[in-house]
Amino acid sequence: MPIRKLNFYTSILVALLLLGCHEQRPAGYVLHDRNIQLTAFDAINRDKDLVHDDNNVMVVVYNGVMLLCGQVRSEELKRRAQAHVEVIEGIKRLVNDLEVTDEPEGFWRRREDDTTTARVKTALLDITSLPDFNPSRVNVTTSHHIVYVMGLVTREEAAAVVGIAREVGGVQKVVEVFEYKD
Repeated sequence: MPIRKLNFYTSILVALLLLGCHEQRPAGYVLHDRNIQLTAFDAINRDKDLVHDDNNVMVVVYNGVMLLCGQVRSEELKRRAQAHVEVIEGIKRLVNDLEVTDEPEGFWRRREDDTTTARVKTALLDITSLPDFNPSRVNVTTSHHIVYVMGLVTREEAAAVVGIAREVGGVQKVVEVFEYKD
């Protein structure tokens, strides 16, 4: 086997092992979601109007559910972003929550959202009253002070996650994009 192929397969194996450390879903599901996400990013990045002028389209995929969030400068750009990704095979549900604004946030302001995401993820570790709850089953994404929570959870777990997220400083709104096990 050529060295390049060996390195490629070794990289895939290491990635799967690292994902497995934090991910409770089967590796096939995780890889499927990552493939959809990368395909969506590629489609959006090919449309230069969507990536210039501080437009910011974030794509998150969990269990085949795709979330588009961030900010764009027009309804037309919001529609184009959705049109680019809704044709991707494997999407079970698409939630387009892109905000249309004349002045999208710049790079440094978006770093504050990254900090909020980290604080919410850390706060989820405080959910100890639910014996089977695992915070790694919840994806947290923040855009413009809005926290999006995704994952496969029970309704009781969802309520606990939303309750905790709302208490984190700087969070203006929590949007649930959950799938429910019950």
